Amino acid sequence: MTTQQAQARGEIPGADVLRLAELVTYQEGSVVSRTLLKRVTGTVTVFAFDEGQGLSEHTAPFDALVYVLEGSAEITVGSKLLQTKSGEAVLLPANQPHAVKAHTRFKMLLTMIRS
Repeated sequence: MTTQQAQARGEIPGADVLRLAELVTYQEGSVVSRTLLKRVTGTVTVFAFDEGQGLSEHTAPFDALVYVLEGSAEITVGSKLLQTKSGEAVLLPANQPHAVKAHTRFKMLLTMIRS
């Protein structure tokens, strides 16, 4: 895929320096996401959660890594409750229920590995 094709799909350009937290903006009462890369082998998505917003419990068939860019949130994996803040990461193992709830306005980078 060429850089122009990737950008036409809304993906980030190659060979540029980007500030990940600036690629998505907060919206009052909402969760906003932007897919930065989408390949057969996985996806990279940045999310912005308004305070108190979240993703309800769900499972995914693949491992995913959450990296906290801004703010703080509660991430539940199985029955384990994790308090996270900027600069921290959490592995969400495949087929385990997980959920996210923002304590403050919160941005995260989600990398899903499809294998």
